[in-house]
Amino acid sequence: MMKRSFVLAAAAATALSLIAGCSGGGDATDGDKKILKIAAFEGGYGREMYTELVAAYQAKNPGLDVRLQISKSLEDEISPNMKAGKFPDVVVLPQGRKAALSETLVKDKALEDLTGVLDTTVPGEQTTVRAKLADGIIGLGTNPYGDDKTYLMPMFYAPTGLVYNKALFAQHGWQVPATWDEMFALGEKAKAQGIALFTYPTAGYLDSYFYAMLANVGGTEFFNNVMTYQQGVWQTPQARQTLDITARLLGYAAKTTVGYANEQDFTKNQQSILDNKALFMPNGTWVVGEMKDAPRAKGFAWAMTPLPAVTAGGKRHLTTIIESSWIPSGAANKDAAKQFIAYLYSDEAAKIFAKSSAIQPIKGIASSVTGEIADFYKLYDDPAITALVGGFASSAPVEGVSIKTTLFDTANSIVSGDKTVEQWQAALNDASEKLRLAGK
Repeated sequence: MMKRSFVLAAAAATALSLIAGCSGGGDATDGDKKILKIAAFEGGYGREMYTELVAAYQAKNPGLDVRLQISKSLEDEISPNMKAGKFPDVVVLPQGRKAALSETLVKDKALEDLTGVLDTTVPGEQTTVRAKLADGIIGLGTNPYGDDKTYLMPMFYAPTGLVYNKALFAQHGWQVPATWDEMFALGEKAKAQGIALFTYPTAGYLDSYFYAMLANVGGTEFFNNVMTYQQGVWQTPQARQTLDITARLLGYAAKTTVGYANEQDFTKNQQSILDNKALFMPNGTWVVGEMKDAPRAKGFAWAMTPLPAVTAGGKRHLTTIIESSWIPSGAANKDAAKQFIAYLYSDEAAKIFAKSSAIQPIKGIASSVTGEIADFYKLYDDPAITALVGGFASSAPVEGVSIKTTLFDTANSIVSGDKTVEQWQAALNDASEKLRLAGK
């Protein structure tokens, strides 16, 4: 596993102005003990792994008072305190979320330089953090300013692609499509069986789809041009081909998709895969844990495939989601925070995380993955598949402009027929040009 370096693209960042200063974090001590505040996002991996991790670290560090804050709406809970100058010491949070907290702090240069952590010896071990990390994982996604300084430590990595029920394919004797022509031919076969070809939890889940699709169509250079708002990039033939193929795919979407594509009902779209009502859905490894207690069709078995190639034998990319840990520059106990982050790469911590299917970019760890997600990670072993990391580059904020909203959320309007591909392309060109000009 992880034999090849990652293809690293521009670091994701959405420009928003949030942080109002970097004063001390307060509550630095509790009597004779230093307080170490950990804030973690509760995603599909659950919360138990964090409580177990903090308990293990606390036992090894009795001189610390380690306090854990974990929430599914972490940004909403910690942002007001951060605006008031009260910062957590360590934050574990995915990038690319709607609140864009990590991206905002990057834009405001309000993160602590963690380059030194890479050469820190992992607590309780004889090796450094850098030596344990997979080749190529430190790059543009972790060094947001394009230099050799790291501000975002890679915590978990997960392949994202089209998930499906391999038992359903075996039942009908269907082959997983390798090209888009094969995909649409399968769509007709599925339709004849009353099964939709495609669904998505919410339009936001189309991020991993579009990143891979752009790279499949135009290669990583074209992908980077889109991510960095190169002039006229959305007017190119590659951009139009991307949107045309996507619009055709959306024409095969389950009729219930748009109605359930919201934060309250998105699991109903995910359930359609388990119920054999839809074939494919863009998602990542976390969906297995997120839906572990959901009812499912007899013999159901999770599987994942990259997006089809544009032409037979063409390159296929697997969007890889990296969750990060970081330290606000206003944190009160930075040294203790850095030691904690180094501990996150210990064998002990890795085993705790792995029990919840949270896999870290540590050399050799993916080969030990077992259970339902093991085959997801084996996709990286295929020489025809390239891991793709990155997203839209940061820019100065432009009022009323969100390239992600324009690209992803418009899918709902394409499904409903409220917008055309021409309108979609024009809106993307307009948004990209405004962000390009704002970056000058």
